[in-house]
Amino acid sequence: MSNPGAGVLAVMPLHTISEVYGESGLRERLLLEIAEHPDVERLTAALELASELHVADRYGREPYINHLLRVAIRIISHYEVQESDVVVAGLLHDSVEDHPRELAGERAGEPTAAALGELARRFGLRVADIVAAVTNPAPDPRRDRHQQYREHVAANLDRAPWARVVKLSDFTDNGVGILYSTGPHMRKLASKYRPLTDVYRDLVTRADTPLAEHVKQHILDQLDRADERFEAILARD
Repeated sequence: MSNPGAGVLAVMPLHTISEVYGESGLRERLLLEIAEHPDVERLTAALELASELHVADRYGREPYINHLLRVAIRIISHYEVQESDVVVAGLLHDSVEDHPRELAGERAGEPTAAALGELARRFGLRVADIVAAVTNPAPDPRRDRHQQYREHVAANLDRAPWARVVKLSDFTDNGVGILYSTGPHMRKLASKYRPLTDVYRDLVTRADTPLAEHVKQHILDQLDRADERFEAILARD
């Protein structure tokens, strides 16, 4: 199906764009959002790198790049953040965790550190720092994986306000969009994410979280919606 006009895409919910128009619709929406941005070339370069790294990855029923596109669009459009470093980090927030060796290329050293070094070289230290803050550590086999994840989120985002913005968009996409997941995976995700909504409520309402008050309220409403979906999924037999 061909994409609708720019005016329709600009107001359509992001998951609706995904369902109806797929990756091409999301790409067009992002390009609309950044067309007048003074750093459009850098943002486009980040999109190209994300597309290259995640080309074979899937996100449930769709290409993984769709998730990254929605995260970036939400940061610009819904959160009203124009700082290119934050949008670039949104597009590349899973690059180090999922594809450290591909990203690092010929750089020597431990893959995660080398990949972060390559991000810093291409897009600057601030982008690398934001991505580092939202990159999960290797799982500790002696610990509950979900508990380790929750502690990592709370600790890292406590001292990284701009990383909170990226992670809030990521979590919203995962939480509100959980109904687009498939089969047993939906319940697994609900179990993982449900204990985190209160953590995010605390983070979004902090004075140093760099978002307007009406944006913070929008995010709180989204967290409420995610909670409703988690509880409905977990209540099923």
